[in-house]
Amino acid sequence: MKNSFGNSISLSVFGESHGDAIGVLLDGIAPGIKIDRDYIDQKLELRKPYGSISTARHEPDEYKILSGVFGGYTTGTPIAIIIENKDTQSKDYSGLLYTPRPSHADYTASCKYHGFQDYRGGGHFSGRITAPIVVAGAIVMKALESKGIRIGTHIRELHGVSDRDFLDYEKDIDYLSSARFPVLSDDQSAKMQNEIEKAREKQDSVGGILESVIIGVPSGVGEPFFDGIESVLSHLLFSVPALKGIEFGAGFAFSDMYGSEANDPFSMSGEKVITTSNNNAGINGGISNGMPIIIKSVIKPTPSIFQKQNTVNLSTKENTVLELSGRHDCAIIHRARIVVDSLIAIGIADILTARFGTDYLA
Repeated sequence: MKNSFGNSISLSVFGESHGDAIGVLLDGIAPGIKIDRDYIDQKLELRKPYGSISTARHEPDEYKILSGVFGGYTTGTPIAIIIENKDTQSKDYSGLLYTPRPSHADYTASCKYHGFQDYRGGGHFSGRITAPIVVAGAIVMKALESKGIRIGTHIRELHGVSDRDFLDYEKDIDYLSSARFPVLSDDQSAKMQNEIEKAREKQDSVGGILESVIIGVPSGVGEPFFDGIESVLSHLLFSVPALKGIEFGAGFAFSDMYGSEANDPFSMSGEKVITTSNNNAGINGGISNGMPIIIKSVIKPTPSIFQKQNTVNLSTKENTVLELSGRHDCAIIHRARIVVDSLIAIGIADILTARFGTDYLA
């Protein structure tokens, strides 16, 4: 029952949605990295509920760093981070112990933990657990930025509405770094938010596709086979609640291409080797080639909806109908964006420190 990830840099998570607190342990971080609390607060803000399109649960997300930081800098020892849960309404979940929500982790958690799991608010499977991950990710992201490595994610598609492509990576990342609803086109942003509102009015939910870019990663990092960049980042990203699919570069579109179309020709740009296209997302053989790393990830519609749904009663072994109450998101994709950024940062940092040593980020 392992809840940790990483080799050179490791991340462990703990806590439940309605427990006293949630948290992470970030280990392997070099000493001497400045902790920018304003930067962390700004990243946490991007994860918080946004207007009527998000849950009515509003947690202050006041984090505490219990260890590994002294005088405003990392010490090199494990960084323990906790966030107390303060806005819980556990009575809303009193009927879910024996009536699992369709497509949620209620049933599988019951199977794995034999009914002893904390089912309130989804327990350990809740998106609530991602809040301290964002704190840890912000610490790492800031360190990566000092090395010229930047990460940005936008909503590429939501319920049939598509955003524009990345055009100028630096400018687009600058914009996304503080955008509460991460869409590059203002017109498409309004349309997407309207689609979420329509789903809310129907007591339903929607998902979509996130597109992430990582720039500044030097060529030659990553491993072939099991610890390639795609392997490490996919492993991490599939831990995001509701994320159900990933593609790198052209991804599934490769199925319609000839090799002559899919290949990325090499060229010289001054003293630097580049590729004139980037279908392979800056990765060959699991190893970076210096081009931007492009990732698309699919976020499914939130399973907690207010329409009546068929389920079973695990106690009586009978079919039944579930009708939810409480506070739930009708879309989490805009909030999941910063979680994706955070986990990408931790994965890239783990890969880089494996190659260059743990002091690389200092």
